[in-house]
Amino acid sequence: MDITRLSPDDAAGCADAVALLNATHAVDCPAALLSTPFGYAAHLRYGWDGDPGRSFLARDENCTAVGLLEFFAPTRDNLNLAWIEVEVHPEHRGRGIGSELVRYAEQLAGELGRTSFGIGAWDLPKADAFVKRHGFEQKAVEVNRRQDLTNLDWTTVQKLYDEAVLASADYEVVRIVGELPDDLLDGMVAVTASINDAPKDDLAIEDEIFTPERLRAYEASRRGHEQTVYRVIARHRTTGEPAGHSVVTVERERPHIAEQHDTAVSRDHRGHRLGALVKTAMLLWLREAEPAVTQLDTWNAESNNHMIGINEQLGYFIVARTIDYQKTL
Repeated sequence: MDITRLSPDDAAGCADAVALLNATHAVDCPAALLSTPFGYAAHLRYGWDGDPGRSFLARDENCTAVGLLEFFAPTRDNLNLAWIEVEVHPEHRGRGIGSELVRYAEQLAGELGRTSFGIGAWDLPKADAFVKRHGFEQKAVEVNRRQDLTNLDWTTVQKLYDEAVLASADYEVVRIVGELPDDLLDGMVAVTASINDAPKDDLAIEDEIFTPERLRAYEASRRGHEQTVYRVIARHRTTGEPAGHSVVTVERERPHIAEQHDTAVSRDHRGHRLGALVKTAMLLWLREAEPAVTQLDTWNAESNNHMIGINEQLGYFIVARTIDYQKTL
């Protein structure tokens, strides 16, 4: 088996990776949101926020793509951590390909000096048995939920928004498309860092470090992905301080698809229903600004009861569950 690092400039390789993901997801999670060759190349080039990981395609003796390894070693924080995902084509499972990719990643992590090694997998018995054979322990559960905007109860959304407005009279809603204005950038660093308060369960991970440069790198990455960024910010009327936000992106390649990227409220401003305010304000805005959007996906830790409670009021339904595992190298 030949294991080769994928380049974002390798159009054929990115197409092969996406075809393999389509095949694996058709078996493991048919409802999963899939990438496209363009989107996968952008993922390799830009990552989430300018700190891309690496992907490796495994081919057999016939040059057929049989496995895919995605490897991420953060460079801004959590410098002891490496995280992977492994996919094996359903027609080639049971041949040791997945195990070989895990060993390959483990060696790479060791060469980079990483001592904490994590893997994510669909919540399936075979996946659980596979990762545990390689010494991983379950640390957290994440849940993918989706909204069907074509059947959304907009009366309920408006009611929740109106109730949140009454509870948050000291705050105003600010809408921003694309880049943050310079005068909001520093304040939004603190709001974005509030995501560190979300449940980590038993994961051995440090808080992420956010800076103005990182927020700008996120915006640049979204431009590279050809996604439009929508932000709804709750701002304190008296101080002008950003207190919470919700961020959603809409693909230009597939304008019916939107993804929830972040919802967070600063610690000092909690208790005013700002989470419900920014999420409902976002939905009402998307209905006006992006009428082609039919689905909106979000991910939460299964233990994040507060945010899940808001999502369920807004009609989100479960698409999939993934398990996060870790071990020490």
